[in-house]
Amino acid sequence: MIGLDAIKKIMEENEDRLPLLTLDEFFEGNNAEDSIAPNDWGFGRPPIAEIWGMLQKIERMPDMAWIRIALHDDTIELYNVTEEAVLYGDSVIICTSMQGAELEELVNCEWLCSGGAEEWELSSLDSIFSCRPPVPDGFRCFAIVWD
Repeated sequence: MIGLDAIKKIMEENEDRLPLLTLDEFFEGNNAEDSIAPNDWGFGRPPIAEIWGMLQKIERMPDMAWIRIALHDDTIELYNVTEEAVLYGDSVIICTSMQGAELEELVNCEWLCSGGAEEWELSSLDSIFSCRPPVPDGFRCFAIVWD
């Protein structure tokens, strides 16, 4: 799991935009179940270890370019208040050549207790986040979102 100091450094170098984290940067060593979709933990959302495993399998598929975790904008503020190194994921960003409905079925949004896949315009994504990998021709970015 990436440290909060590293995130702060990336933000300083990128006009205070939060970085999009790789799956390993977010999930490796992260056992805080409320670090992603906290309102659904205990109400049907699978454990983060299972989410990580599923996303790793999907990322290796040929119609996927990459998967990143978008941090919630309160991550740094909450860290400064609690001084606990916990990441707070807001959504899963998936770069794919699939259609939205097909992606929702593949990631099993119902199993994730997710509200579904929402397509992002690259300019909007880049205005909020840094560290976005290139998007190949014919691919689009979707966010798997929770309420």
